[in-house]
Amino acid sequence: MVWQVLEGLSRDSAKRLRFVPGVVYVDEGAACGQSWKDRARTLADVKSILQTTGFPWHIVALEEVFALPPSVLRCSAQEPVGTIGTYKVAVDSFLQQQHTLVAEGVGGSPNSTPGEEQLSQPCTQDPQDLAGPPPADQTEALSRLFDSVKTLTAKEELLQTLRTHLILHMARTHGYSKVMTGDSCTRLAIKLMTGLALGRGAFLAWDTGFSDERHGSVVVVRPMREHTLKEVAFYNRLFAVPSVFTPAIDTKAPEKASIHRLMEGFLLRLQAQFPSTVSTVYRTSEKLVKAPRDGCASGPRCLLCMCLLDVDTADSATAFGAQTQDCSQMQSPTPPAEAPTVPCCSTEVGRAQNCFRGTRPCGREDSRACVIEQLCYSCRVNMKDVPSLDPLPPYILAEAQLRSQRPSPEIQEYLVESSDDDVHTGGSGAWVPPEQEGKDGQAACDCINKNIFN
Repeated sequence: MVWQVLEGLSRDSAKRLRFVPGVVYVDEGAACGQSWKDRARTLADVKSILQTTGFPWHIVALEEVFALPPSVLRCSAQEPVGTIGTYKVAVDSFLQQQHTLVAEGVGGSPNSTPGEEQLSQPCTQDPQDLAGPPPADQTEALSRLFDSVKTLTAKEELLQTLRTHLILHMARTHGYSKVMTGDSCTRLAIKLMTGLALGRGAFLAWDTGFSDERHGSVVVVRPMREHTLKEVAFYNRLFAVPSVFTPAIDTKAPEKASIHRLMEGFLLRLQAQFPSTVSTVYRTSEKLVKAPRDGCASGPRCLLCMCLLDVDTADSATAFGAQTQDCSQMQSPTPPAEAPTVPCCSTEVGRAQNCFRGTRPCGREDSRACVIEQLCYSCRVNMKDVPSLDPLPPYILAEAQLRSQRPSPEIQEYLVESSDDDVHTGGSGAWVPPEQEGKDGQAACDCINKNIFN
């Protein structure tokens, strides 16, 4: 894909691309159990290839997810930093730079690519790129996180989620409004079947479509979705495209080790016997429409995949509703004895079972339930293979806590913002003494309790 962009930016291209690209590489060696020596050797090969492109390039380690802010999980409608009103300026400066290089005779032959023209110039690189090994505590935390996951399917989904969050943060930080991924037609067909098996049928249009706008300010596009893996392999072979082979988390795993591997083997075997299998599955994904559920266009989003929640309430007559109801019944209906209590508003009633002052809902006391209730169906199924939420990156837990403390839109409509003047005034605007205000509140609370228990 990078070489296709290089050809599109060259002067002899029939349809010349008009944007300033950048390349990001995510080092996932720690999640795969690689040593730093092997990772450093791979990073050296990647840097040598990225330097030939002439594009701004960034190398980040997957361990950096433990330093991400909670804002990365929020769908922002604003443009990324540095892109408001500067897109056309950046394109004009890029074109002017190319004309200047041609006028000065820099870059050799007129058919040379922009990457070849910029080899004589210092390569633009992120100053925060890896100059050494990541912090040891972050590497240990990442290894502990993936070691705690039970199944390979959940590991692959978690790795994909963390990678997406890290790339999204890099795009917003460096002012990119689009993220191009190299997903081919074959990979998208496998992803479609895998998503169906994992319960992501409601999000297939976002997971396999050409554009994915779920993140708001940054749009993910897949320009390689028309090419199969075989075509990509022939292109790399014929045009001598340099490549680096890195082990993945499912390398040398048996076919039935995960749903991803099982679907991949199933489709590739069918493709060998029936050459139109992949294209048929891929064309089916093009017919999917990104239509939200009724009344949920701007509803809550999943904490991990950032899609609209596709879960139903416990009152619904669905399998998931029954599952949610069973989970709620398993929780203790009474608070623990050692929990601090607040005196009830009525001294006559005391701490009756129907008085909820000083207590919190059971779902808020359990941090795991607080996180699970903010996930979609597929992410909830994957989180079942994570015994504890403690190894998760802090930004996920922090955003879950912030969302749990934030009132829902239905409740927020009935909230009244009080000002400083309203604190010491009554309904008619007259000032009410604090003693009288406390007596009135006590009497009202006693009246409510008597009505409830009578």
